[in-house]
Amino acid sequence: MRRPHIRSVAVAIAVTTAATGLAGTAFAGSSTGADRSTAAATTNATAVVEAAHTAAFAHASATGVSQGDELHAQDVMLDPEGARHVRFVRTHDGMPVLGGDLVVHLDHELSYTGVTRAAGHAVKPASTQAKLSADQAAAKAAQAAKGDAGTAQLVVDARGGSSALAYQVTVTGQDGSNTVVVDAVTGKVRSNTPDSDEFLSPKLLESLRKHGETADPATGIGSASGTAGLLGSGLSGATGYPSSAKGTGKTLFVGNVGLTTTQTSRGHYQLKDPSRYGTETRDAKGSTTEKFGSGTKFTNTTDVWGNGTTANRASAAADAQYGITKTLDFYKSTFGRKGIANNSKAAQGMVHWGKKVANAFWDPTCNCMLYGDGDGQMFKKPLVVLDVTGHELTHGVVDATAKLEPTYVDPDGNQFGEPGALNESLADIFGSNVEFYAKNAKDTPDYLIGEKLGLAQKFLRRLDHPSLDKLEGTIDYWSSNVYDAEVHAGSGVSSHAYYLLAEGSGKKTINGVNYDSPTYNHATVKGIGRTKATAIFYRALTRYMVSTTDFHDARIATLKAAKDLYGANSTEYKTVDKAWAAVNVTAANTPSH
Repeated sequence: MRRPHIRSVAVAIAVTTAATGLAGTAFAGSSTGADRSTAAATTNATAVVEAAHTAAFAHASATGVSQGDELHAQDVMLDPEGARHVRFVRTHDGMPVLGGDLVVHLDHELSYTGVTRAAGHAVKPASTQAKLSADQAAAKAAQAAKGDAGTAQLVVDARGGSSALAYQVTVTGQDGSNTVVVDAVTGKVRSNTPDSDEFLSPKLLESLRKHGETADPATGIGSASGTAGLLGSGLSGATGYPSSAKGTGKTLFVGNVGLTTTQTSRGHYQLKDPSRYGTETRDAKGSTTEKFGSGTKFTNTTDVWGNGTTANRASAAADAQYGITKTLDFYKSTFGRKGIANNSKAAQGMVHWGKKVANAFWDPTCNCMLYGDGDGQMFKKPLVVLDVTGHELTHGVVDATAKLEPTYVDPDGNQFGEPGALNESLADIFGSNVEFYAKNAKDTPDYLIGEKLGLAQKFLRRLDHPSLDKLEGTIDYWSSNVYDAEVHAGSGVSSHAYYLLAEGSGKKTINGVNYDSPTYNHATVKGIGRTKATAIFYRALTRYMVSTTDFHDARIATLKAAKDLYGANSTEYKTVDKAWAAVNVTAANTPSH
């Protein structure tokens, strides 16, 4: 998952405004040389941050800030109805606080209206004197994660209901990096979390092995419809280089698609999209590098990429580049989000990562997608299908906003806990929306995840009736046992709630795919449509979720989002409540923390 850390924001704060929760304008960076609207937004954001910072300390009993705390703004959100929201991370006595994040909410007059906070307690640790040295902590971390430890940094670990002085260490091994947190007093390893977010969990891979199942999806399936993008000849009419060109990707999974590329000189092209912040896909050539710059550029003398088969290394790259650009387009067109972190920076991908790697990852270390080629046995093709890319890049969006984290990770690398399950669910929700946005005839838009992987059950997960997934044992309804569920299995709770909100309960056929969504209370839910449901979940993520948000917190977050967008007396607001009740998440059964 994602490495907890404090990012410096001394230079710039991202500012987001949204007219309806569906679209908006993002500003980032210094106003030097920018137009007046950007300068005004930056000035406005500064005033909002100052007001939110003052309010956080003035309402300390509610926000939980205390002496020794410093707040660092990560994001500023300006809603058209007047509300303002500032997302903060925290340090205590100069040390980063894990689980200390909060969002301060203000009205249009910058008066305090509330807070969403990760830690329900003061973050000051019981002991402020470390008994372990940094070197001792690094050695323990290296032993726990089986790799080479970096420098140990003192932090306050405020996760799990109490605070402790700890060391945070990045450990790099053969298969990637882990973030290890070691108690600075007792020497106990408090957490050991992979930094990359694997699409296929160790538990799922073991389940597939037990079933003796192999996945060998069909590839090279011809041309996609015109809606997939304009097919190009590479001609750009350029008089100077580099310049934008229109190329063709001959993909493994979505047919022939149009790709915007870079013409570097006459008759020479690079798989890099100058119209989308320089978004690029490179070839890892079997290495496990987490440095995008170490990847080999895809270049060609024609603006055609791949041949629809795995024999051509550029075929997988064409799928990856198509999926990444479609995901960027979905977020920009739907929410006004400019890039994964809303900072107008490129999204990146590397294909052919590692040797016989049957997985795909979002990796925050290189801020990019990493795609394995499959292991040649259980997974026989690269994991570059469209909804896999949409799912994994959404982990990047979550990393840039709520930073939802698993509660714990077992020795095999399986992750557990409701915040981590909610993260996986949001990745499935928005990943499926990328398919609907792309409208590619070779990849029917649906509420199924991984349906093109070639699995015997015809999908990996599904949002309408999650428990039909027998490989991961995905869950339809909330119970107290969900806390101990592996995150992909637990994701079914909020994915199911989203589907019911969007499409309603019972039988339905969409794009030729049959659905039949049950409810916990046997009640009938009438959906409000995918567009509105998606707007509600996105606003909830960006405004009202933090690193520890669980399913009951998510219910509250989506109700607040629905109230913002449609009003407290609206059908949309009432349907949000019904959809959560239909998966057994209610105010009445909220656990005491």
